[in-house]
Amino acid sequence: MTNTQQHGEASVRIVPYDPAWPALFQQERSLLEAALGKWLAGPVEHFGSTAVPRLPAKPVIDIMAGVESLDASRDAIAAAGGLGYVYYPYRPDVMHWFCKPSAAFRTHHLHLVPFNSPLWIERLAFRDFLRKDPAVAAEYAELKGRLATQFEFDRESYTDAKGPFIQHVLGLALAGGSHG
Repeated sequence: MTNTQQHGEASVRIVPYDPAWPALFQQERSLLEAALGKWLAGPVEHFGSTAVPRLPAKPVIDIMAGVESLDASRDAIAAAGGLGYVYYPYRPDVMHWFCKPSAAFRTHHLHLVPFNSPLWIERLAFRDFLRKDPAVAAEYAELKGRLATQFEFDRESYTDAKGPFIQHVLGLALAGGSHG
């Protein structure tokens, strides 16, 4: 039994792009803005693969909300819980991380990230680069499909294995370059 199965976490499953994903994000953003408004220092953003048109993805809406700091937004953890988000101390040095409705069945991930921090900037730069460069998005889709098969029951290894590609694209995105 793998580590992922042991903890009752969802397997890695990539599905074709669903045009409903942006609307699902918009619905959730409205709820989050109402519940977390007093902690927000920046916008609530849709990022990750579900935010890139035509890109296959795990069917989980990734949401990033800009907060002033992790300390100042600690009470937002309980407020997010009121919307069904379950907090996990994953990378607690850079974000407050949640999944909804559970680790075993995920429809949404919420990341409370300090607004304009390196993590904030990198995630949006990566999303925006994939949106504007279909060739790079296609490469990423192929990689994700291959890794999802290889690491079906190991989400952490799946994520780690995407790292070199993501770092390469981030280098291009942050330098304002293009792929080629």
